[in-house]
Formats: sequence, C-alpha cells, structure tokens
Amino acid sequence: MKHRLDEIDWHILRELQADGRMTNVELARRVGISAPPCLRRVRSLEESGIIRGYRTLLDEKALGFDLVAFCFVSLASQADHDLAAFQDKVRGWSLVRECWILSGEIDFMLKCVAPDLRSFQDFVIDELTKAPAVAGVKTALAIRTAKDEPTVPIG
Repeated sequence: MKHRLDEIDWHILRELQADGRMTNVELARRVGISAPPCLRRVRSLEESGIIRGYRTLLDEKALGFDLVAFCFVSLASQADHDLAAFQDKVRGWSLVRECWILSGEIDFMLKCVAPDLRSFQDFVIDELTKAPAVAGVKTALAIRTAKDEPTVPIG
C-alpha cells in the first residue's frame, strides 16, 4: 500500500463506507478530530485513490429491474485484442452492471439486471452471443440475494 494509513484514516474510511453523505463536520465529530484536518485527510485519501468516489446505492427491484442474472462467457481466443474488444463491447451494454475477467475455462462473468426475462433473453440472443469472438455463453438466473455487501471489510 503506497499510502500509509493510521487509525484515524481507518476510522474515516469506516465511517464514510457506512454513510457517505455525512458532512465533513459530522465525520470529524465521529472520528474525534476537528473539521479542517479531517477534510485534509479525506482529500488525501481521494487523491491517493483509496477513496474512488461516492455514489448512491439504488434498489433495482424498486425501479422495475426484477431480474438479476449472471452470464459466463467463453471467448474463442484470449488474445489481448479479443479480450479488449469484448471489454469495449461490454461497456456499451446497459444491462451489464459488473464484468469480471476470470481465470480458467470461463473468460468473463457478467452480472446483469433486466426488467423481465424477455428483455434478458433478447440481450443474450441479440447482443451477447453475437459479439465478436464469443464462443459460448452460460447463464444463471438469481433466485435471491444471500449477501450484498458492497464495502471493503475494514476491521
């Protein structure tokens, strides 16, 4: 780790992961330091890349995205240009929310959300299986979430 973190930095990270909307004054109060040094520390954590950004987590089902599915994609070639071309294609698909490059028999795992089964099927048939270098696609529909913890496990 390039950036050496002390206990106050770790405390800041824990608090921001729990509630990224709090004011700097509230964060400083929770951490036990005054606001100006707290803000300097947060900015330093941002500049170092430890804090990558801030976002609001939305409930996909409440917004009409009732289907969550995973696609396991194998490419015909693992040449750098084929991997890069597939990644570029994935970035343009709005149903794909996460894309992981894997080792082993499967090259990519995609987490997808869709309003319904028909939309997901259309995506798989019309887009995913027709993408350049795709040799095979296996899909799995999610039944329910057993754990959803999008944070880093800080002590």
